[in-house]
Amino acid sequence: MTNKKAMQWLEAQYEASYQKVGASKNTGTWDVTKITKFAEHLKNPQGKFKSIHVAGTNGKGSTSHMIASILQEAGYKVGLYTSPHLKDFRERIRINGEMITSEATIEFVKKHQTFVEAEQLSFFELTVGMAFDYFAQQKVDIAIIEVGLGGRLDSTNIITPEISVITNIGLDHVKFLGDTLSKIAAEKAGIIKEKVPVVISEYHKETFPVFVKKAADANAELYLAERTISKKYKTDLLGDYQQKNYKSAVQAVQLLKSFQIEDKHIENGLLKVVSNTNLQGRWQIIHQAPKTICDTAHNKEGLQLVMQQLQKEQFEQLHIVFGVVNDKNLDQIFSLFPKQANYYFCSPKINRALHTSELQRKAAAYDLVGNVYDSVSEAYAEAKDKAANTDVIYIGGSTFVVAEIL
Repeated sequence: MTNKKAMQWLEAQYEASYQKVGASKNTGTWDVTKITKFAEHLKNPQGKFKSIHVAGTNGKGSTSHMIASILQEAGYKVGLYTSPHLKDFRERIRINGEMITSEATIEFVKKHQTFVEAEQLSFFELTVGMAFDYFAQQKVDIAIIEVGLGGRLDSTNIITPEISVITNIGLDHVKFLGDTLSKIAAEKAGIIKEKVPVVISEYHKETFPVFVKKAADANAELYLAERTISKKYKTDLLGDYQQKNYKSAVQAVQLLKSFQIEDKHIENGLLKVVSNTNLQGRWQIIHQAPKTICDTAHNKEGLQLVMQQLQKEQFEQLHIVFGVVNDKNLDQIFSLFPKQANYYFCSPKINRALHTSELQRKAAAYDLVGNVYDSVSEAYAEAKDKAANTDVIYIGGSTFVVAEIL
């Protein structure tokens, strides 16, 4: 297999994963059986490095990057596995902010393609195995592992971490995780391990009892970060919602044993998340006049916070470039959006994208008026053309929408 064919094969696995997304979960085969077998094939690399496991509906990506940045400031070699990616799938696997090399990626594909095809592994299972193998080979001091979906049955849940972290819980992926907050919390709580301390980001009357019970059953000490972390820190991540996320990150690193973490490492780490980890797409300002903001929030809870922050911005007119995938509850989402804005409806270039005509029709029911465009770039170009320098442009609704702009 040539290097070019190896990369083409990997890209094909990614494309195929979004064409059949949800199929295995709907047939009841969503579990850790395949990733466990893959890990055994790889000689169980997940047992060769320390880790922190991060789950949640919103905030888990930002929290993971914050933790990684703090540990990097303390001088450690830090692995970071997150998903999805924005531009390059190698973004999912980083060490001290640097993506896995093309050479390492190609070598992994050449060595394990036959196994992956024979076992019909998903793209996510493939990249989890690749990440664990890479972190073990590179001898990281610790790896921050972000859950993909849920927790209990997620492919990342074959690790035994030093700390488990669960951020905000919201009604997302209800087809897979359940249709109530308590059911979803139960799935997220699946990452809680025997005698492994667990950090809960914030209190919610429906979800917190689920975590308390699970932690008690596992003899795991539980910390509620919004109450245990009182010191205020600044972070270079600009969204207001990051004020909740940093508390989880701080509590997690404070609980680490055999790691020397000083307050200066926390302060500097939180101030240098973007430069240390190369995080993108979280309240990211990509242009100043007109002020243009990208954010990957894509569900009710995330978008509610984003819309609240948008209303704090100073502008003559607000322009919203918006697209979603087809599993979103638009009734919940559009009720949050301002009526006094110009809308530019678009679809990201994936099979799961909701068609623009349906998006426009649903929006109209909430008096949100705008035109449809053939692509995200066309919608953004039209917004830029119409916006004055005193206006604000917001681009979001999906990670895939933001990816096409950055």
